[in-house]
Amino acid sequence: MDVLGIIPARFASTRFPGKPLTDINGKTMIRRVYEQASASGLAEVIVATDDDRIYEHVLEFGGKAVMTAEHHQSGTDRCFEAYKLHDKPYEYIINIQGDEPFIKPEQIDLVASCFTRPNTQLATLVKKITTEEELFNVNAPKVVLSKSGDALYFSRQAIPYCRNVPQDIWHKQHTYYKHIGIYGYRADILEQITQLPPSGLELAESLEQLRWLENGFKITTALTEFETIGIDSPEDLEKVQGLFNE
Repeated sequence: MDVLGIIPARFASTRFPGKPLTDINGKTMIRRVYEQASASGLAEVIVATDDDRIYEHVLEFGGKAVMTAEHHQSGTDRCFEAYKLHDKPYEYIINIQGDEPFIKPEQIDLVASCFTRPNTQLATLVKKITTEEELFNVNAPKVVLSKSGDALYFSRQAIPYCRNVPQDIWHKQHTYYKHIGIYGYRADILEQITQLPPSGLELAESLEQLRWLENGFKITTALTEFETIGIDSPEDLEKVQGLFNE
């Protein structure tokens, strides 16, 4: 399949201004994400940004980039504008987070593989939760799955509630899944979801994907064994610097 990978990258950030251009052992964060994505089976990878500095930097290291508007409220919206500006049509698009330099090419390919299933509209990854700490971390969204592997609901809380079971062993009594924030879209579905207003569930949980579910769209999931590490602050970066070998 021909699949386009788009990496949304904003310069402005309340917690970490200029994050895409921060140096990580000799390479910028956006370059590391771009190189990981380019090692996957994607037909093409582009960075979608609203900042000249990011745009010029991507071109300097040999990457592809497109300038998008400043007003976008989400990476999904920025991806759709980048797709519209692109000169080649693609049936599928994958949104790769610009602050996850540890994303594995295999994970990107796994999302793309979801579109070999009939009627897949949207796709994402999940990972089994193995610790109590992870289960009750509100910054790590959880996802409830149907028997067919489609997402039924996303929440910052641990759901379902295991009645009459001590909370410290919930993760041993039931299989819980953590959401890994990479998204795949069928191009026509991407256009449709960007036209939707924020929904009640989305506003309550502050999770964009709930807007899609609340409006009747189906999100197919695939199971990954690999963790991803998002870098939201300078403190996060300090913690992972030693994990890079180059």
